[in-house]
Amino acid sequence: MQCISILTSIVLLAASSQAARAALPVSQTAAPDQVVLEMSRAFGSKNTKRLSALLPQARGHALEAWAAYWELRARLESASSEEIQQFFSRYAGSYQEDRLRNDYLLLLGQRRDWAAFSTELPKFRMNDDRQVRCYALAVDAANVDHSAEIKHEWFAQKDHDEGCAFAAGVLWAEKKISAADIWRKARLGMQSRRPAVVKAALDMLGRNNAQWLAKIARNDEQFLLKSGRTGDASAKEWALLALIHLALSDADRAAHLLQQLLGSQLNEEQRHWAWGVIGQQAARRLSEQALDYFAKVPAGELSDEQLGWRARAALRQGQWALVLTSVQAMSEQAAQEPVWVYWHGRAISALASSASQRAQATHLLQGIAGVRGFYEQLALDELGQRLQPPAAPLPLSTEEKTAVRADAGLSRALLAIEIGLRSEGVREWNYVTRLHRPGGMSDRELLAAAELACERKVWDRCINASERTRSVVDFAQRFPLPYREVVLARSSQIGLDPAYVYGLIRQESRFVMNSRSSVGAAGLMQVMPATARWTAQKIGLVNFQPQQLSERDTNIAIGTGYLKLLLEHFDGSQPLAAAAYNAGPNRARSWRNAAAGTAPETAIWIENLPFSETRDYVKKVLANSTSYAALITGQPQSLKARLGTIAPASAALASERDLP
Repeated sequence: MQCISILTSIVLLAASSQAARAALPVSQTAAPDQVVLEMSRAFGSKNTKRLSALLPQARGHALEAWAAYWELRARLESASSEEIQQFFSRYAGSYQEDRLRNDYLLLLGQRRDWAAFSTELPKFRMNDDRQVRCYALAVDAANVDHSAEIKHEWFAQKDHDEGCAFAAGVLWAEKKISAADIWRKARLGMQSRRPAVVKAALDMLGRNNAQWLAKIARNDEQFLLKSGRTGDASAKEWALLALIHLALSDADRAAHLLQQLLGSQLNEEQRHWAWGVIGQQAARRLSEQALDYFAKVPAGELSDEQLGWRARAALRQGQWALVLTSVQAMSEQAAQEPVWVYWHGRAISALASSASQRAQATHLLQGIAGVRGFYEQLALDELGQRLQPPAAPLPLSTEEKTAVRADAGLSRALLAIEIGLRSEGVREWNYVTRLHRPGGMSDRELLAAAELACERKVWDRCINASERTRSVVDFAQRFPLPYREVVLARSSQIGLDPAYVYGLIRQESRFVMNSRSSVGAAGLMQVMPATARWTAQKIGLVNFQPQQLSERDTNIAIGTGYLKLLLEHFDGSQPLAAAAYNAGPNRARSWRNAAAGTAPETAIWIENLPFSETRDYVKKVLANSTSYAALITGQPQSLKARLGTIAPASAALASERDLP
């Protein structure tokens, strides 16, 4: 099943690759694509002279707005306000206008030009930049007390940015934040492994902290033993920072030192913070001690992230009462995430002693049950239902299709992707479908945008738009089947479930043929060159060269060959094979071994995967696979049945130890 009808396919055959240009006047399509591509490269190398020389040649091109943006952005610091305003006027309403205004607001904030900043801020449509938000709050602080909001933004900021640091500095100068707030920010930076954030926060106290941070980095244990024994308040905070640093690498050692040596030196609030960090790190390492560490902190003093790990550790040990209290202590926003709604319902069900409690559990599961994701599908299973594709929405009208095709932003986005400017195209597509007007596109507009992208075989944008509909679900759009003949034939040839293959490809590349990761994984199935060479030998693919990974058939042959070897290695377990595909076989083996003693249900095993990326990946691959199975077979499906069990390794595990 494809995401376009036969009639639409005929229309598509009649369309040319110039469709994106059709939304703009013919006079705007004169310049060759090569000029725009050359300007993109010049922008990447910060070659301002080359950009200025090429810009006249890009006039009239459908992507002129991008060319003009690169040219002006590269010299924004020296550009006149008149030039900037002319750009805003010429490209009014476009993504490029809003993108440059975002850049300009940041520059004005750095320059402390608050008059110009206040003039431009109301025109900023995206309004999604935390630095800009912090600058705005700081500017308005003279009129309204924004202390709580500034602190929230500052604490939430993961990496150091000038805007929120400036706003916090304003509060510090006005004595609206305390030294305790600054130390809190430093703790957050330390536990998220961002020393630059720690240093920037503590520099507000007016001390030279670099040498102390360097000592912690060199030998955290020695540092905390020295600094935690004095009565000085800052010394205790330095000891806590060192303890947090130690806990990130050795939670048990940090727990021992806190219990035996530092417990009486730190105050109660500091001890609770330390035990929360230690508990979280122990849980991430699947330690049986994690719940003992968490027990030393009242649930109400743990962060949502820590409560999540407390719940995961409790799930592994079958302690449903702790699962329940962990979810109940979460913020309302966190507790409403499908993962915690599901486990909340399961915990109530496991502990239920009355019909009303069982009804409450059922109500929670019914609230999320559906086809949209991993826990939504598991909730269906728990309620005794099976996944079936929902009824297709009403066909799009000619007017709905025409309106989307006339959108210049979508046309620019698709053209940019077609000529190789994927990053720019994706950003403009996302802007148009989400942010160019309040509330974004309606469901019908999103379906039309998705169909347009599918017609153009820009599968990732098709999925992106279709996934965001709220009241309707077009299953065929969300789970397209490109390269169907090749995938089905190859899967049949080597005995793989084609739904599992499609579920993995959808997660790996969203069917982007030339996709390449930051670490070098390439193609539809995102195979690393070393893994590809090893697999090519195993499957008898002679004369293989890594550059062949960009070829569809070769990439599918090697990716499926490797996936088949992983499945054989892990006794046919799709969750284990998916974890190994993402994080490597050695890690998957260690996680399997950690589960061998308790043999939890597979959903619990997945929820306890230490890497958030792998945890999310495995969930999505398995949920995708279940959806694809429903489409391919036409039969109701069970995600829980696909998960199987995480059993101890069989004797056959000794084979293929060299799996890369």
